[in-house]
Amino acid sequence: MVTLQPMSQTDYDVLIEASIKRYAEEKILAGTWGQEEAQKNAEEQFERLLPEGLQTEDHELWTFMHGDESIGWVWLCYDPDHPQHEGFIYNFILFEAYRGKGLAKQAMAALEEQAKSLGVKKLSLHVFAHNQIARSLYEKTGFAETGIYMSKPL
Repeated sequence: MVTLQPMSQTDYDVLIEASIKRYAEEKILAGTWGQEEAQKNAEEQFERLLPEGLQTEDHELWTFMHGDESIGWVWLCYDPDHPQHEGFIYNFILFEAYRGKGLAKQAMAALEEQAKSLGVKKLSLHVFAHNQIARSLYEKTGFAETGIYMSKPL
């Protein structure tokens, strides 16, 4: 069974650095940013969204636990004054060694329960179109596309 625990500062320091790097790589792969600007842009976006790190208001960061093992982490933003009571998942990561074992679905279920306890009534997220594994997970757990952003290199 997968559970959530509040993220420690030590985990945050490690994971946020890796997440910034991964986000920059994803934006390059998606064709949104060039190689030369991606890292700086990613750092600026994370700083803008999490200016106070773990203490940033309306942002919750948890570690996914399977027994005593840390198997991933999630970042949820929820403004209790949002008219639709919508929470936005900024990051949902299951560490590679734990993928393909059904734990991602359990992690999503744990997140949903935690979100409900905060008052969230709708969860939203962004997924890169090239990330078929993540898209499949989200579809299997009840997420539906609400819009599609398209581009074409010329």
